[in-house]
Amino acid sequence: MVSNRCKTVVKAALKELGLHFIVVDLGEVEIMEDLTLEQRELLKSALLANGLEVMDDKKAILIERIKGIIVEMVHNAEEPIKINFSDYLSEKLHHNYTYLANLFSEVQGTTIERYIITHKIERIKELIIYGELNMTEIAYKMNYSSVAHLSNQFKKMTGVTPSYFKQLKDKRRSPIDDIGIPTESIHRDESNYQK
Repeated sequence: MVSNRCKTVVKAALKELGLHFIVVDLGEVEIMEDLTLEQRELLKSALLANGLEVMDDKKAILIERIKGIIVEMVHNAEEPIKINFSDYLSEKLHHNYTYLANLFSEVQGTTIERYIITHKIERIKELIIYGELNMTEIAYKMNYSSVAHLSNQFKKMTGVTPSYFKQLKDKRRSPIDDIGIPTESIHRDESNYQK
């Protein structure tokens, strides 16, 4: 689960099965009851019908928790975190950052840093489209050292500057669930911005 929509879907599926949850958070669910095999299969089916899956593998669960923390930090945080992200992630997940980074790269085919940057760029697109903040405010909100740093990274990732993006009629954004997935189609979409 990497979005609030996912949390809503999971809560609805649990409620439909008469299950009570303690926590439904990004990347994790804690249920009060012990699931029967039949309940487990019904839950799996309900989630799969909505594009979600139940994970038992500890490494896969850890990857989802990393993604959840990144999504929460980039898309939902009111203020930028004040400590180094690697320290923040290690503290939240109680694992050495090198282990987390290596595991993430091995499973996802991209680095944590690249995944964060991709999410930040999508959030910046969203903020540009809303038009409520100027670029200096966006740079601060997204924890960039300067507007120039933000602009350089934005152009590197999209092929256009933030000001050019603002002028585009077709402002392409990606759903949160699809951000950070290294596929050829994403690279083809990015090339559509190239000018």
